[in-house]
Amino acid sequence: MKKIAILQSNYIPWKGYFDLIAAADEFILYDDMQFTRRDWRNRNQVKTPQGLAWLTVPVRVKGKYHQAIRETEIEGRDWASSHWKSLVLNYRKAACFDEIAAILEPIYLNSTHGFLSPLNRAIIEVICGYLGIKTSVTNSWDYNLIEGKSDRLADLCLQAGGTEYISGPAAKNYIDEDVFSERGLKLTWFDYQGYREYPQLWGEFVHTVSILDLLFNCGKESPAYMRFVGN
Repeated sequence: MKKIAILQSNYIPWKGYFDLIAAADEFILYDDMQFTRRDWRNRNQVKTPQGLAWLTVPVRVKGKYHQAIRETEIEGRDWASSHWKSLVLNYRKAACFDEIAAILEPIYLNSTHGFLSPLNRAIIEVICGYLGIKTSVTNSWDYNLIEGKSDRLADLCLQAGGTEYISGPAAKNYIDEDVFSERGLKLTWFDYQGYREYPQLWGEFVHTVSILDLLFNCGKESPAYMRFVGN
């Protein structure tokens, strides 16, 4: 039995993203999909004393209406030091700041990524390593891609040797479940409900911020507020 999850890369994703990774044996970054503006691909939210704030990686989009995520170039270098300064400013009082800063600071201050996909993957893999998530992470372009939304996902599963596809609940709007059953694949809908609150800075609790918020506040205790206990 091999479980597969397939999702576009996100910038500093929320905790649910990593729970989905942990639930699978192989996680395929689906960055052959079209880049969508004002989405999670190149931005995410953190908490500040003034409320939620966006950290956005600037990317080149002018005239590139149909570019894939993997083709999306990062604009300039100044964003990295700016994002790191924001994280320091808003989380230096968090209980586990120093521990998490030690693994994140090099990514920001030594960043040489010219494209969005490898940047997102680098951050995702560092966080998986810290959390003890051992799921194999691969790219969609490691495989052959056929036409059709559901057909392509099911075919990717089969190419990866999967027997079960784990999908986020939002995909219920477009996935054809029959496509999976006809291929002998089990389709499982991941549930993001029921997360416990954790010690969080700056006012009313918010679940949907970047996982960096959880890591800075809870460090190695972070999995206790997630859906897995190592894997």
